[in-house]
Amino acid sequence: MKLVLTIVELLRQLMERQVLRRVDQGDLDDEQVEDLGTSLMHLEEAMDELTEQFGLTLGDLNLELGPLGPLLPRDRW
Repeated sequence: MKLVLTIVELLRQLMERQVLRRVDQGDLDDEQVEDLGTSLMHLEEAMDELTEQFGLTLGDLNLELGPLGPLLPRDRW
């Protein structure tokens, strides 16, 4: 389950960055920004619930890739 949650968290963070990039570029209207923001909040809440349910922290999901460093940025925990 740890690997699955790690992949989901990686995808969640990538989607969040993509949304922020599109907002900065002005590619989205106000309704789209609101909908995406709400969706990302729900996904983050679901991740928090799942990590708690399985006794993990977000730090536990951050795989160390040796000389490449951690898989996930450490800005969330």
